[in-house]
Amino acid sequence: MTDASQRFTTMYDECRQRVWAYVVSQAGRQVADEVVSETFAIAWRRFGDVPDPALPWLLVVARNVLRDNIRAEIRRESLADELRAWTEEDHAEQVAERLVVLKALASLAPAERELLILVAWQGLSPRDAARVVGCSPAAFRVRLHRARKRLAGAMKSASAVRSPSRVRSLSEEWS
Repeated sequence: MTDASQRFTTMYDECRQRVWAYVVSQAGRQVADEVVSETFAIAWRRFGDVPDPALPWLLVVARNVLRDNIRAEIRRESLADELRAWTEEDHAEQVAERLVVLKALASLAPAERELLILVAWQGLSPRDAARVVGCSPAAFRVRLHRARKRLAGAMKSASAVRSPSRVRSLSEEWS
């Protein structure tokens, strides 16, 4: 055994139980073995930095390892919560609905699509949208009404697998 190995073994034998007791007092028995192992692995890698007496330095290292483990656990829990939130929402349903709307929009004439987009996506009033397309507000409302009816029919066609009540609900959203 080399001199450094012997000194490390002596330090380990003298301090391991006290470091373990400190970690148990801070975090409980479940994590103590892992934190103590990591603490002494760091001590081995940085053995030249370990002062005499080693115990205070080892306790600082154990405290830092424990803090890093807690931070990592918080990040894991946060990610798990985020993933649970994603899975609780029915994204497949939203994607399918979006595809129905997009397919129905694509089947409309470009002029009809523009009317619907100006009102539904751009949030323009019929009066403002009429200015954009260059017609009177009354003419715009008539065109918009026709475009909505065509969209509703196209959505019914595009949604053979969708329920009729949901198609009605989606077409009403565009009204």
